[in-house]
Amino acid sequence: MDEDEELERIRRRKMEDLLRRRNTASEPISEPIEVTDSNFHEVVRSSRLVVIDCWAQWCAPCRMMAPIIDELAKEYAGKILFGKLNVDENPEVPGQYQIMSIPTFLVFKDGVLVDRIVGAMPKKILEQRITRYI
Repeated sequence: MDEDEELERIRRRKMEDLLRRRNTASEPISEPIEVTDSNFHEVVRSSRLVVIDCWAQWCAPCRMMAPIIDELAKEYAGKILFGKLNVDENPEVPGQYQIMSIPTFLVFKDGVLVDRIVGAMPKKILEQRITRYI
């Protein structure tokens, strides 16, 4: 098994553990979880309302939005599951959803894409766009 396969196996196991704990723990997940091409569909189906933050390390607006996503994940723990998908490391999902600009926030309700929010914005505006689906 090469190094990439081993890392992917570890990531997958970590995600399965996190989702299993989420389903059995009294504490909801209060921080964004790492999303990859391989666990994307599992994450999207794991909660009633899921927001995927599509970002990249080199993207200044993405880095600007990171603390906002962290805050929203804490504030809406148990109501909204937030995930972060690095588009440089995971090209399949951005291709599938035709993501041309980042940050892009994909909003899924009951596993179905209901909104696509593109660009950096104040917390209040992003919060309003997302919470209308609760």
